[in-house]
Amino acid sequence: MTDRLLPAGLYRFADLQAGDRIETDRIVVSEALFDRFADLTGDRFAIHMSDKAAQELGFPRRVAHGLLVLSLVDGLKNQAPAELAAIASLGWEWRFRKPVLAGDEIRATLTVVSKRLTSDPSRGIVALDVDVRNGEGELVQSGQNQLMMIVQANSAPASAGEWRENR
Repeated sequence: MTDRLLPAGLYRFADLQAGDRIETDRIVVSEALFDRFADLTGDRFAIHMSDKAAQELGFPRRVAHGLLVLSLVDGLKNQAPAELAAIASLGWEWRFRKPVLAGDEIRATLTVVSKRLTSDPSRGIVALDVDVRNGEGELVQSGQNQLMMIVQANSAPASAGEWRENR
């Protein structure tokens, strides 16, 4: 098992080892994102929409939708400088550990925990442990993502730039 922080580039299944890590950029979880997510999903639960409602329940200000944060994490993963040659996400097991509040900054660390080939030898499945931390370094969400990936270079674009252009 490695403890390798992956530098910028395109990584296929064959390039990864258990213990490899990806650090995402940061994003501020703004009230505007809360509102857009509520408009999209219809989830207008009071603690997401009102400081007053959140304060009445013991929070200092509006609390992010848990699934908004997970969606942002998936976006951060897909925009990370260390890009994964993914075919599809196969699912998430996820925990909301602490509230993410309006204005909090988050980032994620993804760690390869296992990998296996599928019945199609050009595809593999990688299990990624994901830890999401706020600007104070507190763990706010965590879980695991199962990701189907392209195995080798002959079945994927040659560079990260070409990969981005074709997605």
